[in-house]
Amino acid sequence: MRIVFMGTPAFAVPSLKALLHSEHQVVGIVTQPDRPKGRGKQMVASPIKALAQENNLPILQPEKIKSPEFFDELTQWAPDAIVVVAFGRILPKTILTLPHRGCLNVHASLLPHYRGASPIQWAIINGETETGITTMLMDEGMDTGDLLLQETEPILPTDTATSLSNRLATRGGTLLLTTLRAWETGTLLSHPQAHENATMAPILQKADGTIDWALDAQSLVNRIRGLSPWPGSFTFLEGHRLTIWQASVCGTPQSETHEVFHPGTIVFVDTQRLEVATGSGLITLTEVQPANGKRMPIEHFLTGHHINAGMIFQPEPVSSPQLNNPPVL
Repeated sequence: MRIVFMGTPAFAVPSLKALLHSEHQVVGIVTQPDRPKGRGKQMVASPIKALAQENNLPILQPEKIKSPEFFDELTQWAPDAIVVVAFGRILPKTILTLPHRGCLNVHASLLPHYRGASPIQWAIINGETETGITTMLMDEGMDTGDLLLQETEPILPTDTATSLSNRLATRGGTLLLTTLRAWETGTLLSHPQAHENATMAPILQKADGTIDWALDAQSLVNRIRGLSPWPGSFTFLEGHRLTIWQASVCGTPQSETHEVFHPGTIVFVDTQRLEVATGSGLITLTEVQPANGKRMPIEHFLTGHHINAGMIFQPEPVSSPQLNNPPVL
């Protein structure tokens, strides 16, 4: 089949590579426009654009997905099918109905669970032990189209959004080819989703990284895992920002007191270990990153910073109290 591939982030790369090594012909790539990145705000191409350039594929990067100019260019590629993997835009009906075989999507969840932009992150945040990959026919809704194939993938206790995404991306490429072969020969039937069981996975915002120490220990650890690498989980100590990249629930706390601490209180610290009270239970921090610093094991952080038990992590920097204006005599 003549296939147009729409995708943007690294998650989509294994699917495009699978197509490039298949019997199908990738006739064009659609990806998001280059975006400024880093402190220097240099324009950076998406991982899919970089792969397309390596393979000398024609590329479109529309600012407006509904523009007539973009639709005309897409029409000239005359696709039999459009494959969409983490493209980042909702496709209008004009594009969905352009290829005679339709538009097929690879989604990183077991639909109808976790529809939306961040299914991997929210599955980890919510403490799921299993997720998967779904191939589906696209309609005008948000991940609401008829299902084709699904495969499950366990979520390991140590998984972050990065590690789980890497595994699901690889499985997605394999399932995509299996789906296309059966779809092309007419041996694969689609079936509607159970919409009444749908759950959502909304796009993450930077503010989602703010640590709420009132959560219980396991929920907090799950959030730290699910929000790695972006936006990261951050807190403030003595007015200084600290990103927490890895933490675990304290099964055997070093602190021997049974006192109830305010959430966010450091209850135990030595040269190797730092334990923090949550809304229920304790967590121990294992990898952190101070502001303007590098990621480091907790023991390296403790060597270079003066941390005492009793200090309290805050959700935002605490400003110094303002001096009152002197009275007018």
